[in-house]
Amino acid sequence: MLIRQAIGANQPIPRTCPAPRGRPSAWTALLAIILLGGCTAGPNYVRPAVEVPPAYKEAPGWKAAQPSDAAPKGKWWEVYQDSQLDAFEDQVTVSNQTIKSAVAQFAEARAALRVSRADYFPTVTGGLSLDREHVSSNAPLFSKGVSKSDYSDYVLPIDASYEPDLWGRVRRNVEASRSEAQATAADLANVNLSMHAELAYDYFELRGLDAEEALLDSAVGSYQTALDLTEHRYKGGLVSAVDVAQAKTLLETTRAQAQDVGVSRASYEHAIAVLVGKPASTFSIAPLPLTAPPPQIPPGVPSDLLERRPDIAAAERRVEEANAQIGVAKTAYFPLVTLSGAGGFESGALSTLIQGPSGLWSFGAAGAETIFDAGRRRGLTQEAVALHDQSVANYRQTVLGGFQEVEDNLAALRILQDEAQTESAAVAAAQHSLDLSINRYKGGVTSYLEVTTAQNAALADEVTAVEILTRRLAASVLLVKALGGGWNVSQIPHV
Repeated sequence: MLIRQAIGANQPIPRTCPAPRGRPSAWTALLAIILLGGCTAGPNYVRPAVEVPPAYKEAPGWKAAQPSDAAPKGKWWEVYQDSQLDAFEDQVTVSNQTIKSAVAQFAEARAALRVSRADYFPTVTGGLSLDREHVSSNAPLFSKGVSKSDYSDYVLPIDASYEPDLWGRVRRNVEASRSEAQATAADLANVNLSMHAELAYDYFELRGLDAEEALLDSAVGSYQTALDLTEHRYKGGLVSAVDVAQAKTLLETTRAQAQDVGVSRASYEHAIAVLVGKPASTFSIAPLPLTAPPPQIPPGVPSDLLERRPDIAAAERRVEEANAQIGVAKTAYFPLVTLSGAGGFESGALSTLIQGPSGLWSFGAAGAETIFDAGRRRGLTQEAVALHDQSVANYRQTVLGGFQEVEDNLAALRILQDEAQTESAAVAAAQHSLDLSINRYKGGVTSYLEVTTAQNAALADEVTAVEILTRRLAASVLLVKALGGGWNVSQIPHV
């Protein structure tokens, strides 16, 4: 009853610890220690429940029976069939500094786990002391006939101390350290996925700007030809100077737009340089307009997301870590038992140090129980419980955020695909309108203002079509990232 009051009435005691009756002998005490060694304070871990929808709302046409092999795995960026993107992604794997930092963090967590496991074993120390002493002849109990005033003392001691894991403190510590190491491994996978996805995103944004710049440069060439024609007609007295001014205004405006694209392109190029681990001042990418639409990315079912996203796996591992810390806090309610032993050799002469008569040993055990701590243990236990509740909420929030990211990008891909078809029709209609306006202008039926208006509309529609294509590719990259990039929780190492 006292034990249950100590660790909390709402928490079950994982294993009943037998109490010896009467005065125990040394062997009885040793047997009790062995039996009690299986007791572990604190609740056993149970994975928190989360609400998982049966299907994605934004992917009603996807068939659950579709082979999972169609989903991107491993080098998922290869589904875009872009050799330059593949080369950049390979550089990210080996040269990205953020990934290297995450690798070091994982190594640190594994080292911390080894530190925790060391508590399973006793601590043994050894040494050697050499002393030469002179005792005062006037010292109490000094006998000139018996005692020596000068003597040597050689000691070769070996000391050992061990804290039996009676209540599971070491086991819970190891459990917490193992969970943290596994969470850090999932963090590493998440950083790796994020860096590769960020590179692909920046790469397609840059290629989209290349396509936009190529489109504007082509328009500049067309508008220059139109200006030359208008100036020729002006010299012939067929049009007014207003037409020349309008044609020149459109030309220079478009040229300025083409130059302005270079600002954004430079930023993406510099960002890619950092991702591949190179100085921005020594890195450049040749222009290559974006042309291909994104590939189909099968989303799978929502329940798969719990196993495929490394950030969700990391959050779940930290729930188990927090659960283990509750057990660590509860072990403070139980007595602290320490076993100690010492052995070695001691002699007054170095030549007789390693001999049987010079041997010495001792063995002891000590136990201590906290009688009063002004609520410290209760406070630490309540803190551990609160941290566990926080980690559970963080885990569930991460799951909800994962579902949202998938739905967002599925919706973006679906809507942008429909928008691309509509915009394609708009581009064709705008070009037809421009052709009609040019013919009307050449025939003297209308002013150049109508041509300028048609040119603006046609160029705007073409630029919008390029932007939609860029957004579709970016959304596909974000969808791959939201789905975990082919990662699986089975890839977490068993540390």
